[in-house]
Amino acid sequence: MQRYTLSQRLMMVFALLLVACCAISGYMQVRTASQYSQSVTQHLSVNLASQIASNNPLLSEQGLDPNLVHKLFNQLMAVNPSVEVYLLDSKGNIIGNAAPAGKLLRHTVGLGPINALLSGAAMPVYGDNPRDPARQEVFSVAPLKMAGELKGYVYIILQGEEYTALASEAQHRSVIMMALRTMGQVILFGGLIGIVAFRWVTRPVRKLIAQVATLESGGMQAIQALAHRKMPSAPSRDEVAQLQQGFVHLAKMIDQQWQSLTMQDQMRREFVANISHDLRTPLTSLHGYLETLSIKSDTLSSDERQRYLSIALSQSQKVGKLAQELFELARLEYGVVKPQKESFSLSELVQDVLQKFELTAESRQQQLRMDIQPGIPQVNADPGMIERVLTNLIDNAFRHTPEEGLIEIRLYQQTGKVMVQVNDSGPGIAEEQKNDLFFRPTLLNMRKHRVGGLGLIIVRRILQLHDSDIQLVDRPQRGACFEFSVPV
Repeated sequence: MQRYTLSQRLMMVFALLLVACCAISGYMQVRTASQYSQSVTQHLSVNLASQIASNNPLLSEQGLDPNLVHKLFNQLMAVNPSVEVYLLDSKGNIIGNAAPAGKLLRHTVGLGPINALLSGAAMPVYGDNPRDPARQEVFSVAPLKMAGELKGYVYIILQGEEYTALASEAQHRSVIMMALRTMGQVILFGGLIGIVAFRWVTRPVRKLIAQVATLESGGMQAIQALAHRKMPSAPSRDEVAQLQQGFVHLAKMIDQQWQSLTMQDQMRREFVANISHDLRTPLTSLHGYLETLSIKSDTLSSDERQRYLSIALSQSQKVGKLAQELFELARLEYGVVKPQKESFSLSELVQDVLQKFELTAESRQQQLRMDIQPGIPQVNADPGMIERVLTNLIDNAFRHTPEEGLIEIRLYQQTGKVMVQVNDSGPGIAEEQKNDLFFRPTLLNMRKHRVGGLGLIIVRRILQLHDSDIQLVDRPQRGACFEFSVPV
């Protein structure tokens, strides 16, 4: 069946249904016509047995005269070959007949149908056929009484063996002709109507197949065109229309995923470009100073060599730090690092982190200040990861806060979490860079706007692993304010 199209399969099923319906219709017509014919025959001949019984006395005081009965029955069957006449006793036993030798296959007739016909039951009423125990036929019957006492019955099969044989042959021819005519007409007109109907019914399916073929050959442009197709707002009850809407929704999902992948690829390219730029500057400087030391080592003084070595070492430290941040970010992004949560005091952790920056603050004449709300509860997080978050944010604040500036750490409690703010008095964040602050790393920028770099991306990824996030809080005064939460 896989070799045939949907229309061909529907046509074959429709043709089989037509043939089956024609056969059933022909059978029902023949059966109905046969019942009608038998009913008419029984209505016309219902009094035949009574007339025979009244005009031809079959019983006398001496009982049954077999010769007279046989002669009478032969005459009746010669006049009307379709009937078969029998004489029954009061119990239904056959006591007289004109059947040829060996034709009588049963010797008792059931009295139920006889009593039903005599009591006026709806015709046709079928009784036993003595010559064919497997069949029942319409009949006529009349009681035989003597001195008011029931002695037997005259029982006449109205459609006897010869009639049945002839009728069966005629019926067979009639059924064949009727079935052929009916099938021919139904197949002709039904086939034409069916072709038109199937073309109409399968039209949406063919359109859908054409759309799928277009998607296969048209690529992403065809998918995007399908995704932007307007669909009716009300849901349709048509299954094919629902399938088509499903294809449109699928195309929209593919288009969205494609746009997301395109954006991610663009961000990856920018990421690689920015990282390459960040690496190139310190590496170029490192290479330049090392090359100078190599070429002019004999002409440089001791102080100059020491200064060149210090600058080269500083640049190598920048490269090492950047490489370490890249490695750490990769581990966080790919799920290598999992937070090991435990309960600890966030206030004490903040104090420990600030102690690491006291010398830096003194050297830059900067102020470090803590604003911790009383009664801060313990938090449930990874202490090492939260320490890295605080370190990155404070280091970022130091790098962008001028001398004699202020860096403040603020802790306060909210429902089910502790809020942390890292404020500074630096130049702040340029408006056009606020949306990309945690996505696009650029340590060196030609416009000299402050940006976060890999440190803020690492901070955001660590907080996401703690079901939290970081945000930039707008402040009316100068500087930047980063805020995040830690669950208790």
